Amino acid sequence: MTTANQYSLAEPVTALSGVGPRLLEKLERIGVSKIQDLLFHLPYRYIDRTHLSPIGSLRSGHYAYIQGEIELTQVRFGKRRSLLCRISDGTSSIVLRFFYFSKSQEKGLQRGLSLRCYGQVRRGQGSLEMIHPEYRVLNDQFENELDEQLTAVYPSTEGLQQPRLRKLTEQALLALKNDKDSLIELLPENILIKNKLPTLSDALTYVHRPPPDADIQSLLEGKHPAQQRLAFEELLAHQLSLLELRKEFRKEQSPVFTKNSKLVSNFLKSLPFELTNAQHQAYEIIASDLNKKEAMLRLVQGDVGSGKTVVAAMAALQAIESGYQVAIMAPTELLSEQHYNNFLSWFEAYKIDVVFLTGKLKKSLRTEIETRLENESPVVVIGTHALFQNSVSFAKLGLIIIDEQHRFGVHQRLALLEKGQKQSVYPHQLIMTATPIPRTLTMTAYADLDHTIINELPPGRKTISTSVISNERRDDVIDRIKHICAEGRQVYWVCTLIEESETLQCETAIDTAETLKEKLNAVNVGLIHGRMKSNEKEEVMQNFKKGKIDLLVATTVIEVGVDVPNASLMIIDNAERFGLSQLHQLRGRIGRGDIKSDCLLMYQFPLGELAKQRLEIMRTSSDGFNIAEKDLELRGPGEVLGTRQAGIPEMRVADLMRDARLLPQIQSAAIFLLENNSDKVESLIHRWLGKSVDYSNV
Repeated sequence: MTTANQYSLAEPVTALSGVGPRLLEKLERIGVSKIQDLLFHLPYRYIDRTHLSPIGSLRSGHYAYIQGEIELTQVRFGKRRSLLCRISDGTSSIVLRFFYFSKSQEKGLQRGLSLRCYGQVRRGQGSLEMIHPEYRVLNDQFENELDEQLTAVYPSTEGLQQPRLRKLTEQALLALKNDKDSLIELLPENILIKNKLPTLSDALTYVHRPPPDADIQSLLEGKHPAQQRLAFEELLAHQLSLLELRKEFRKEQSPVFTKNSKLVSNFLKSLPFELTNAQHQAYEIIASDLNKKEAMLRLVQGDVGSGKTVVAAMAALQAIESGYQVAIMAPTELLSEQHYNNFLSWFEAYKIDVVFLTGKLKKSLRTEIETRLENESPVVVIGTHALFQNSVSFAKLGLIIIDEQHRFGVHQRLALLEKGQKQSVYPHQLIMTATPIPRTLTMTAYADLDHTIINELPPGRKTISTSVISNERRDDVIDRIKHICAEGRQVYWVCTLIEESETLQCETAIDTAETLKEKLNAVNVGLIHGRMKSNEKEEVMQNFKKGKIDLLVATTVIEVGVDVPNASLMIIDNAERFGLSQLHQLRGRIGRGDIKSDCLLMYQFPLGELAKQRLEIMRTSSDGFNIAEKDLELRGPGEVLGTRQAGIPEMRVADLMRDARLLPQIQSAAIFLLENNSDKVESLIHRWLGKSVDYSNV
C-alpha cells in the first residue's frame, strides 16, 4: 500500500486510504476528485473547543462549547415530535433539542450524567436551546482535557461526515508537506510581496490545521492573514473570469445602429414630459455604444421610478430604425405585460410591431409569433423566460434588453445572447435594474459590464413619507385605511409569510386578508401571494390596477410589479424581518401618481438593535444607493443580491463584505496578470471556479 508521503497531489482521491467508489461519489458531489482538491475544500467555520463557556453567559446566535449535568430528559409531542434534554452547570440551564433521535439515545441521556456539547445557541420557548448539538457523555476525569487547537468544519454532503473529511484532509496535508513543489504557486512574487501575502502552501496548511498558538478570534472572523491570502486569490479568480468573459465577448462583432435616429427624435417630442438630465446622459452613452461594431454590454442602474424604461425604449427605436429585432426580457409575467403595454402605446404611432411572448400563450398564437421572429422584419418582442425556449429563433436580433438583472444569472444572459448570434454577429445587451447595487458588488459581480447610473428622479415625483409604527397601533392603521379608501384611493398591505410558521410569529397574508375583510366591510380586499397560479396573480393585479380592489394584501411578489398611480398608502407588516433593499423596492410601488404617498413600517415589539438601525435608515433616507450600501454593511452581499439568482458564485473562503478592502488591490493584480502573466490566468480561474465558466460558449 502507498504511504502518505508517496502520494502526489495530482493523483485521484481514490489513491488515498479508505476511498472506494461509494465515497468517491460523495466526494465528487462537493467538487473533490483529486487529492489536491481536498486542500481547496476549505473550512467554512471552526469549532472552538479550547475553552468552555458558562451556560449563564450564552447569547442567542453564538456558537459555544459547554458542559453540564442532565436535569431532565423527555419526549415532547406537538407538530413535530422532539427529544428535549435540559442540562445545567450551576450558572444557568439550557435545553438540547433533537428532532431526529433513536430509542437508545433517549435511554442514554439519563439524569445525572455530565455532557459536553457544541452548537449554536438560539432562543427557544421560555429558555435558550441548542438544536442537534454535537455532544459526548463524560465518563471519567481524564476526559476533562480541552482541545489545544480549533477544529475545522467543512462544507459537506449527505453521508459524508466531518471526521471522515478531516482524516482525508490530513492525508492531503501530509502529501503537501512532503512535496511542497507539487502545489503550483500561481501568484507572481511581486504580487505576493506588494500585498504582504504568505505562500499558498503555508496559507492552506494554516487554515486546515490552525496551530495551538493561533489567533483564534481572527480565524473565527475570517480575517487571519492565511485566510486573507486565500480570499485574495479566490476573488482574483472571479475577477479574472468576468474580465475574460468580457474580453471574449468584445472580440465578437455586433450590428452598427444609426446614432441620430429620427424615430428617437419624434418619440421624445411625443412624450408628455421632459427627460431628466440623467436620462439624456444615459441614452447618449448607450447611443454611442450602439453605434460601434464592438458589442455593448451595459448595466443601467436607477432607482424605482427614475425612468429607465423610457431610455430602453429609445435604444429599442435606434435598433428598429436600423432594421433589427429587439428582445426585452423581464422576470415576471406581470412586469413583462406592463412593459408590453407601455411599448405598445409608445410605438403604435410609428407602426412598429410589438409582440408579447409568455409560456401561457395558446399554441396557435405562439406559433404565429415565433414565425414572425424567424422573419427578418423589425419587431420588438417582450416576454419572460419563454424567450429562452428552443422553439424561439430570431432572424435578426440586434438588441437584448434585460430588466431586473439580479433575477437572472450570467448564464441565462449568455443563453439569450447565443439565440441572437448569426454568422459571428452578436446582439448588443442592455441590462437594467431598479435594485441599486453597492459599488463594491458592482466592481466584483458585474466586472464584465460597463455601468451607467440614472441618479435623478423625474420632476414632480413626490417623496414618500415613511413612518415607523408599533404593531400595537394596528387598529389606528386599519382606521386610516378606511378613510383613505373612502376618498377613492388604494392601499397595499405587505406581509412576510404565506402560512403560519412556528419560528416566525408573523401575521400572515391569508390570515391578514381575512381579518381586514371582517374589520373593513365597505372596502374591497384582494389577496396575492407566490403560491397562487400565474393567471390568478395576473387577474388580481389587473383588478387592483383597474380600481376594482381597494386594499391589496400581498407578499413580496409585488416587489417587482405594475404601476398603480392611485395607490398612495403602503403598510409593511413585520417590517423588521425585511432587508433594506427589499423594503426600498416595496416602498417604490407607491408614490407613482400625483397624490402624496405614505409608507408605514409596522414592527413587532420588542425590537432588536439591528432592526432599529434598519428601520431608522428607511425612515430617514429615500436614496436607493445609500440604502443599498447600508444593507450591504448590515446583511452581506448574498442577501442583498440574492446570491443564487444574481449569478454570483458561492465563495469558498472570501466574503465580499468582509474583504471589500482587498478589491482595489485585486483589480490591479488582475490587470497585471492579464498583461504580464496571461499564461496563469486560466489555471487560476480553473482552480477556484472549476468548470463553472465556459468561455468557448460565449
